[in-house]
Amino acid sequence: MNSPFAPIPTGLVFALFGLMVGSFLNVCIYRLPRRESIVFPASHCTACGHEIQWYQNLPVLSWLFLRGRCAKCGEGISIIYPLVELMTSGIFLWHYQVFGASFVLIPRLLFACGLIVLAFIDLRHRILPNPITLGGAVVGFLFSFVLPPGWLASLIGILIGGGVLFVIGEVYLRLRGIEGMGLGDVKMLAMIGAFLGWKAVLVTLVLSSLSGALVGFLLMVSQKGDMKYPLPFGTFLAASALVASLYGDVLIEWYLNLTIA
Repeated sequence: MNSPFAPIPTGLVFALFGLMVGSFLNVCIYRLPRRESIVFPASHCTACGHEIQWYQNLPVLSWLFLRGRCAKCGEGISIIYPLVELMTSGIFLWHYQVFGASFVLIPRLLFACGLIVLAFIDLRHRILPNPITLGGAVVGFLFSFVLPPGWLASLIGILIGGGVLFVIGEVYLRLRGIEGMGLGDVKMLAMIGAFLGWKAVLVTLVLSSLSGALVGFLLMVSQKGDMKYPLPFGTFLAASALVASLYGDVLIEWYLNLTIA
């Protein structure tokens, strides 16, 4: 007997699941820099402490219905919240389109979630919390024993990822006398290497350096910054690592074909 209901597209399921996960990522983005528990207490208004009811906590929809304000005190709720939820939803759908319903999809989605949290925290606070970077490196390495890139590529990725940025930071410190790169960036690139392997680390470094240099140049041209302006490099690493996760192999193959030709 045929069901009277049409099957729900799998992509839509991933997109909706991404919205819900994005709501949790918002909690992590707000609480981790403050060293607060991401489990307790329940979601509440950061201004008046009013506990948010489930129907006031629906991803994106509640923000629209409440017009971006707390239902009790009327304090504004940042547009970052629905943006993170929509971004996570899109990234989940994007990953499903690239990897399909494969086992590798699981660590790549976990990795993407970590990148989203790190990107927004670094953008606002200029820090990269250890529970995500170091914890992510451990999780990525454990996954590598049963899934790509394999434990050896993952281990090399950790060593190269953490080592390269550490050396660059030390050289910059010796030459300029100021810290040009924090240890958070080093740990984050080690995490990237753990999940993606050493080749993707190189792709991430190239893309993040180019994008960071471009943004830095635009800031100087617009007179909103100078050579000492502290760019959130972790945010550039996150965006570049996301591209490397989805299309790293394609980019490497394209580059090799370009050099051989």
